[in-house]
Amino acid sequence: LTVSIPCEGSYCRALVALSLALSPLWVGIYAWNNFDTNLWGWQMGVFVAVTLPLGLMILRYAPGGEGTMATFLAVPIALYGFVIAATWIDAIADKLVALLEFLGVTLRIPNSIMGLTILAWGNSMADLSANVTMARKGLANMAITACFAGPLFNILIGLGAGFGLLRGIKQQEILYVSLTPDISTGFVFCFANCIFILFSGLAVNKGVIPAGYGYMAIGMYAVYVVTSLVLNYALPESS
Repeated sequence: LTVSIPCEGSYCRALVALSLALSPLWVGIYAWNNFDTNLWGWQMGVFVAVTLPLGLMILRYAPGGEGTMATFLAVPIALYGFVIAATWIDAIADKLVALLEFLGVTLRIPNSIMGLTILAWGNSMADLSANVTMARKGLANMAITACFAGPLFNILIGLGAGFGLLRGIKQQEILYVSLTPDISTGFVFCFANCIFILFSGLAVNKGVIPAGYGYMAIGMYAVYVVTSLVLNYALPESS
């Protein structure tokens, strides 16, 4: 009820108006819980003074039923909804990591194993569902591009932002990071997958990725998971 979606297929005038009106409440809770920032003073008053009238105007003047909003109105509302959705994802991810840490300590499972299995699968299920849906609709190029663009975004932006925040918290110019065997194994398998898809798609099939690549990729992932598990439990001192 705080994420506005003015897009075709998900548009509902009442929900868009209600999400705009309620989003300041969530932003205040999010800032307080995640950053210890109090927005419940005059800042919240200004925020509500902007979003509440917008919500009322949408409820009064926006098209209802099967109609859709004009593009010049839908785009900024959708971008605002994207930002609010990102705060929800961040808050849920924070709780998920805390839960995984609790399970890891309780069950004596190394953090790397939790990240390799449960956390990785949980993070990837939404992308997997979206990519499979796009492929079934005939948007294969978009689906396979998203398969590579998503992890690339996570690696570059996720690691960059993570190390930046860590540097600010630790107040140190140099932070040492050790490569565990499962991380090194992941790099090897990522490199091997990239080489294989380039070779089979460009050199052999001239721009067409064969259907057999899917089975090969699933097999490679299974081998990667097993190899990482063996390395973690065979070399406990490296975890």
